[in-house]
Amino acid sequence: MSKLNCVSTPEQLTYNGEVFPSIVVFDSPPNYNAETWVQSHKHAIERSLQLSGAVLFRGFPVTSAEDFDAFSAAFGYPDFTYAESLSNAVRINFTKRVFTANEAPPDVEIFLHHEMAQTPVSPSRLFFYCHAAAEAGGATPLCRSDQLFQKLTREKPEWAAEFETKGVKYTTVMPEQNDPNSGQGRSWKSTLSVQDKSSAEQKLKSLGYSWKWQVDNTLEATTPKLPAVKVLPTGEKAFYNQLIAAYKGWKGVKENPKSAITFGDGSEFKLTQLEYVASLTDEFTFDLCWQDGDIAMVDNHRTMHGRRSYSGDRKREVLVALAAER
Repeated sequence: MSKLNCVSTPEQLTYNGEVFPSIVVFDSPPNYNAETWVQSHKHAIERSLQLSGAVLFRGFPVTSAEDFDAFSAAFGYPDFTYAESLSNAVRINFTKRVFTANEAPPDVEIFLHHEMAQTPVSPSRLFFYCHAAAEAGGATPLCRSDQLFQKLTREKPEWAAEFETKGVKYTTVMPEQNDPNSGQGRSWKSTLSVQDKSSAEQKLKSLGYSWKWQVDNTLEATTPKLPAVKVLPTGEKAFYNQLIAAYKGWKGVKENPKSAITFGDGSEFKLTQLEYVASLTDEFTFDLCWQDGDIAMVDNHRTMHGRRSYSGDRKREVLVALAAER
């Protein structure tokens, strides 16, 4: 097992003596091959990911979606493809396993969340690749939701227990056709991999959803009870959900939270609960300011992510590959 060439920056956070995120700088091995390099450093990387929650790889000879595909595939995790996912974001595939992080317009901020935690099936690992950084803005905030939940438990133990025991239900409205101007614009046909309402209903039923059809053929779908808190393999607990993103970013939710989010038993969240957990994030968030060629590996169970708005003539291009549990 080779040692990682790690560096530190003043912006990194520290928890339990470990920096967040870990930053690995390319050390120019001869005849670089993604699979060979990953295999020789794999145990150290996964150990670092467990301790830190995210690992940033900087300066690696990765210049295309195909290079990124090879790097992320080298870890040997089962693929978690966009086509097979229930993601509600519009994305564009580059390879079978690599696609755009989100096609929402630059001025739309995507708030902190765990990837696909608003669905019954979510990935365990996320890989991001910055093909082109934005001229201004466009950072990916990374937030340690395990540390957030520890603070919530210390300061509001009754609320922490309520989140953990009750869980959460999400209601989303899916259009009939993709809407790339929305952060949640993926159509129900694409989301459910179907072509008609009957097939959509069969898929929803198999997943435990309830649903309503609207007059314009949009689909309002409500999940079964999903976890709001996840127990990690280490025994720690993480605030694992999409509540912050829903409350701060989903249309109409701030004005009427119950339109999209309730506790798992159908009871309503208090506005003070949602405001409070959202207010905790700054303390545990690192803004990953991308450089061209950067790759980030994120533990989706321990670390939330989002997207800052951005501007400039240069188009921000961040690609993603997702991995399922082994």
